[in-house]
Amino acid sequence: MTLTSQPAILRPDEVKANDRGGGARTTPLVTRKCGSTSMINGITFFEPGAEIALHKHNCEESVMVLDGGAIAEIDGIRHMLKPYDTTWIPADIPHRFINASHTNSMRIFWTYASVDATRTTIATGEEGAIDSEHIRPA
Repeated sequence: MTLTSQPAILRPDEVKANDRGGGARTTPLVTRKCGSTSMINGITFFEPGAEIALHKHNCEESVMVLDGGAIAEIDGIRHMLKPYDTTWIPADIPHRFINASHTNSMRIFWTYASVDATRTTIATGEEGAIDSEHIRPA
C-alpha cells in the first residue's frame, strides 16, 4: 500500500485562530491542508457567554468539551455538558453550542466525518463549506 500523505503533528498554539464572531474563535487542525481525505477537526474557543448560531451539517459531527461548561442544544433540547462530555450528532440535525458561564471561557474539540463537511445556518439557510472557513486571504 502506498501512502499519498505524510503524518502530521499539529500544535494548536502554532495555528492562527479564525474569528467566528460573537466571542467564538476556531483553530483548524486536521484538514485537507495536512493531507486528510476523510475527516476534519479543530478546537473552538468561546468567550464567557458566547454562543454560535443554530446550524446543521451534511455529515456526522462529534464534539468534546475540553474546558468549561457548555450547553449543547441538539434538535431543540438543551443538555448541560462538563469537560470530556462528548456529543455525536447525525447529519442534518440542528444544533449549537453555548458557553454556560458568563465569567469563564469554554473550549470544544470537534470532528466532522467528511472533508466535504458543510454548515447550514438555520435562521438564514446560508450554506458554506467548513474548509472554506479555514482559508485566510493572502
